[in-house]
Amino acid sequence: MDRTDTSPATTPFYAEQAGECRLFEHAFRQRLPVLLKGPTGCGKTRFVEHMAARLGRPLVTVSCHDDLTAADLVGRFLIGDGNTVWNDGPLARAVRTGAICYLDEVVEARKDTTVVLHPLADDRRVLPIERTGELLQATPEFMLVASYNPGYQNLLKNLKPSTRQRFVALVFDYPRPEVEQRIIETEAGADAALSARLVKLATALRRLSDQDLEETVSTRLLVVAARLIVSGLPPLTACRAAIVDALTDDLDTASALDQVVQAVLSHDA
Repeated sequence: MDRTDTSPATTPFYAEQAGECRLFEHAFRQRLPVLLKGPTGCGKTRFVEHMAARLGRPLVTVSCHDDLTAADLVGRFLIGDGNTVWNDGPLARAVRTGAICYLDEVVEARKDTTVVLHPLADDRRVLPIERTGELLQATPEFMLVASYNPGYQNLLKNLKPSTRQRFVALVFDYPRPEVEQRIIETEAGADAALSARLVKLATALRRLSDQDLEETVSTRLLVVAARLIVSGLPPLTACRAAIVDALTDDLDTASALDQVVQAVLSHDA
């Protein structure tokens, strides 16, 4: 599934941490593809949305998955009214219009699909469309951006070196506490006291090493919990729904996480 945002009304909020906005702008001007690496919910997608608006470029977002084919990205012939008509896929559309094409969780796509990115991600900047015989040259404004979570992937789901080495890499992590607090305040309309409590909770949960969790609590989950609390839901109920039950289905693990939530929230109450 892809999504195209052609004219963002405002620039989405993003709290810069380590000069990543400047690096992205340099990569854009040099026509270099960018690879964002970092855990789920740390702000990668929001960063791309922010930069697209900041640079005044339309954004085409593709959520990658196991069944994503090269045709899904490039395009296919469709039959309508008795005629066969070529229909561009999101990647071809972005190449033609000079958009930023963002492939979210690119390693979820099949390896034979990601190979079509190679001529776009090097000095050629072309997209061969085998079905039509067209060699589509990217406009100067086109930019290829991809993301993935290295900590979550296994050996069967990783980027081939021949793909990864075509990109400029930007490494993301969860924000520093003061930055994360500002994000919660801005995104959820929470006051400083509530935001600080949620950041303290996140710090405690992220220190857990004896729980069988694929992911730890993300900034995104903290914002969701804060929004529920601001709307009037009790903090413990909100944190259980937005954080604990979102992180695990295992009852024992959920119980352990819930104890941490209760300890932090009751101590700061």
